[in-house]
Amino acid sequence: MRIFVTGAAGYIGTAVVRELIGAGHQVVGLTRSENGVHVLENLGAEAARGVIEDLDLLRSCAAASDGVIHLAFNHDFSHFDASLATDLRAIEAMGAGLAGSGKPLVMTAHANGKSSEDAALAYIEQGVRASIVSLAPSVHGEGDKGFVPQLIRIAREKGYSAYIGDGANRWPAIHRLDAAVLFRLAVESAPAGSRLDGVGDEGIPFSDIAGVIGRHTGVPVVSIPREEAQAAFGFLGMVASLDLARSNEGTKELLGWKPVQQGLLADLEQGHYFTT
Repeated sequence: MRIFVTGAAGYIGTAVVRELIGAGHQVVGLTRSENGVHVLENLGAEAARGVIEDLDLLRSCAAASDGVIHLAFNHDFSHFDASLATDLRAIEAMGAGLAGSGKPLVMTAHANGKSSEDAALAYIEQGVRASIVSLAPSVHGEGDKGFVPQLIRIAREKGYSAYIGDGANRWPAIHRLDAAVLFRLAVESAPAGSRLDGVGDEGIPFSDIAGVIGRHTGVPVVSIPREEAQAAFGFLGMVASLDLARSNEGTKELLGWKPVQQGLLADLEQGHYFTT
C-alpha cells in the first residue's frame, strides 16, 4: 500500500513510518520543515512538504494514496479550539480525496474532537473505510515531550512529586512502538467505523508514577488534596485527578494487536526521562 501520513516526522509519526516501511508499505509523509524532509527521506519515505492547513495538498495526497493515517495536530492548549477547527477541515479534505474509493482513513482522536470524528465517520457512506484510534494520554518512549515530561518538570520546580488524595486514580499509557503497530494494523484491516483503544498499560495508579518521578528526581513524594491540584500541577491539575483507566481487549480481539513493549513505569526506570 502507498500510505499518506500526516505528522510523519513527529514523535509518533516517525515510529509509524518505520513500522509501515518495515511491513513493506510505501509512505508519503507530510512535513512542514526541511529537517522533516531529511528525517523522512532517511527513513525511506517520500516527503510532501507542506502544512496541515493546505487543504488542496491534503486532498490530492489522499487521492493519490491507498490509505491515510492522520497524526498531525497542533497541541497548543492556549488555542485548542483553533486546533480542533483545523483538524476538522483536514479530515474533510482528506475524506473528500478518498471518497468513493473504499480506501482507509485512520484518524487520531483528540479531547473535544467529536466534530472531526463525526466528519470522518460520515465518509463511510461515501465509500471510505474510516476508523478512529484513541491513544492513551501518555505515549511514552525516548523523545516523549508529553504529559510525563511535564510532570517531571513540575516536580523539579516545586521540589516535590505529588499525587492527589490516595493516588489510586489510574493513568493509561502506551509505548510509541506499540502505537505504531496499532496504526499499521488499522490502516491495513480495521473495519469501517472501528473505534480502537490505543492503550498498553490500562491503568497505572497515579501514586506509582509520582513515586518513580520522586525517586529519580530526588524530591519527596507527597499527597495533596484535590483543591490544591491546580496550584500544584497547573493546567495538568484536572487530568492528574481523573481516573482514566481503559481496556484494550476489544482492540486486541478485533485486530490481533498485542502490546509487547515495556510499560510506562519500566520505561521511567530506564532513566532517559530524567537526563535533561
